[in-house]
Amino acid sequence: MLSNKRIQELELVMEFEKVEECFKEVSSWIENVGRKRLKETINLDDSLEMLLQAQKQFKEFDLVASEYCKRGQEALKKMNQWEDFSSVDVQSYRLKLQTYEDQLEEFCTQLDETRHRVCETVRLYEFFDKVRQGICCTEEGVKS
Repeated sequence: MLSNKRIQELELVMEFEKVEECFKEVSSWIENVGRKRLKETINLDDSLEMLLQAQKQFKEFDLVASEYCKRGQEALKKMNQWEDFSSVDVQSYRLKLQTYEDQLEEFCTQLDETRHRVCETVRLYEFFDKVRQGICCTEEGVKS
């Protein structure tokens, strides 16, 4: 039984090395592209027109970012088996896996929050624009 468990651990290490390439690619994209783009959306413009343009750009980024999140999550699913192993040899791989998982989870959460914030900001600006137009029309009607 001990021999079988050791063989399973070695197979898992080999599988991890295959999947790690995907983790590295996703992690690199998050650090070099994803986080920077999310920071750019912190300060949204003050006009509805500029905000709609920012929303369009964010949607394009969101498609790519969501794909990276999906790829990272799929790779993590392949590694769910790590929880069953506790040997010292596997521990360093589990730590790497946890680091990737934490980074991916944090980024995907920030992406979701930004998506929601951009959408809500656009809705709010559209509402205020309608109210402003309504006030202007009402003022013109009163002047006539």
